[in-house]
Amino acid sequence: MQMPIRSHILPMLSIVLLFLLAFATPRGFAMQYTITGRTMGTFYSVKFISTEKQSRAIWQQRVDIRLKEVNARLSMYAPTSEISRFNQAPANQSFKLSTDFYQVLLESQHLYQITNGAWDGTVKPLVDLWGFGTKNRSETLPASRQIQEALARTGFHKLTLTDHLLTKKEADITLDLGSIAKGYGVDAIARLFSTNGIKNFLVEIGGELVGSGKNKRGDPWVVGISRPEKKGLSTALYKTISLENRAIATSGNYRNFFERDGQLFSHIIDPKTGFPVGNKVVSTSVIAKNCTIADGLATALMVMEVQKGIDLVNSLANTECLIIQKQGNGFISTQSERFKDFEKK
Repeated sequence: MQMPIRSHILPMLSIVLLFLLAFATPRGFAMQYTITGRTMGTFYSVKFISTEKQSRAIWQQRVDIRLKEVNARLSMYAPTSEISRFNQAPANQSFKLSTDFYQVLLESQHLYQITNGAWDGTVKPLVDLWGFGTKNRSETLPASRQIQEALARTGFHKLTLTDHLLTKKEADITLDLGSIAKGYGVDAIARLFSTNGIKNFLVEIGGELVGSGKNKRGDPWVVGISRPEKKGLSTALYKTISLENRAIATSGNYRNFFERDGQLFSHIIDPKTGFPVGNKVVSTSVIAKNCTIADGLATALMVMEVQKGIDLVNSLANTECLIIQKQGNGFISTQSERFKDFEKK
């Protein structure tokens, strides 16, 4: 016969159950949240860790609003964006800059100087001429005369930047900051999280990333550098990187290009010659303290001679790079002095 449970045992069972529940859901348990969306003609993703309950919907709204603000400053395709309005402005007239636009231009000026013009934010006439910008591509290649005319309408030194004011010395100077816009967008979202008390996160926009703190397991964030294959969207990785309190950006000529008479023409234009880069460099990745610099510098390294690029990066604090060149049917790579410190062991 089943014996009845004595009444004095029930409170003891309740105490044991509460004790077990307390240990099953420890205070300060880290949760990972993920939000995704579209921006700048590509996709974004944010993973963040918090020991406090967060509203994914609220964070989604915050991120989307911030990215819309960045687009309103830097979009080449919106006629009312800040950069479009500057491009339409006359010469010798001070143009008042928003904080976003001003910060991007400070980084742009720095990039132009340290790369000796290998990165130049005024190459819009050349980008359009070759069909990689806001104008449709011609069926014929640009003539030498057209290239020289477009070159005459470039030169970051033809701009004057002072405190939140920008002036063009010639009316036909225009800006195209597409090579650092995604990087700046990544930095803007990184600042959004860090200033709101979130210290562990990974932000990505179209392959440009910032990793802050550590992932849910307490390890540095792990990201990959793609193998630069032209055919298809290869998922193979060339290198795996540990990213902690650093940004990484990659530039390459293996996705955005066209072919004429058996010759490939990349979307990356050499600001000095006016032609798409024709060297054997197929991919460059830069690790830096912020993604704006990493993004722009990766583009500059596609243009520069390999050794000059390596020498430049070795001279910069908190900056490393990997340059991949095509060799026969395979690849060879050159890296800066301490790039190996970031390779996942």
